[in-house]
Amino acid sequence: MTPTRDDITFDEALRVAELQATKLIELLVPDDGIKESDIAGLPRIRVVYEPLSVSGMSHWSGTEWVIALNSNDSWARQRFTLLHEFKHIIDHGSTKRLYAGSSRATAAEQAERAADYFAGCALIPKRRLKAVWGQGIQRIADLAAHFGASEHAVRVRLDQTKLNASTDAQPPTRCARPVSTPWQRPQRFRTVQPRYARRTFA
Repeated sequence: MTPTRDDITFDEALRVAELQATKLIELLVPDDGIKESDIAGLPRIRVVYEPLSVSGMSHWSGTEWVIALNSNDSWARQRFTLLHEFKHIIDHGSTKRLYAGSSRATAAEQAERAADYFAGCALIPKRRLKAVWGQGIQRIADLAAHFGASEHAVRVRLDQTKLNASTDAQPPTRCARPVSTPWQRPQRFRTVQPRYARRTFA
């Protein structure tokens, strides 16, 4: 799904993220939303829970992708972080082509925003959100319970899908990315916190 061109715009990268999320839903066919076991059941993916200083992180161990989730986070936040980190894995090898950076956001910040967008699209699909909104389920708390997501994630998706005009608050530190580490030492990470402007992408 990732274009092979080197001039991909960030808007195109976000459309790719949404298409990937839609395809993931189709492949997993979750009746009650994507669960940890759905992702952990994929080839060469291992999910672990640890008391982290961030929501999550992911890296290649040499034999498999390891996604570490903060064991102290809520179930809803862990689900979001799981898919956020899974997007980083999907992007592996294409990151430089997808996220060139701009005057408003670095390439790393664009990658974080796209991972958040992918997670939101996978947990709260636009079509399903609009359907339940049309059925009268419109309170943030009710929507969060329906989709098994955080209220913050619901507010962001409502904004992205133009179902309301709320301005979402800055999210907590989302994840840490692996950095070059000597092979004989434990993998090191750096914390990444994107600077969010008002979301205008759908």
